[in-house]
Amino acid sequence: MRTIVVVNGMQAVHCVRGVQTALAMVPGITWCDVSMGLVELEHDGSATESQLRDAIAVAGFTVSAVRVERRLPIVGEP
Repeated sequence: MRTIVVVNGMQAVHCVRGVQTALAMVPGITWCDVSMGLVELEHDGSATESQLRDAIAVAGFTVSAVRVERRLPIVGEP
């Protein structure tokens, strides 16, 4: 699953690192890209919106929107 999260209050590079570190603790995330105010991540479906919001809150930020995109597996993917 791919999830896009809009994060409020990120204004510097250290903010990006803080969110990356916090999300690293959420089980099931297989890929994560954090930029100013936006997080794009892939997960196995076990990472919940609540877990993502809580992790980002630990880093000191709030979430304004979450969009989950369910994708079909590519032929040949395990």
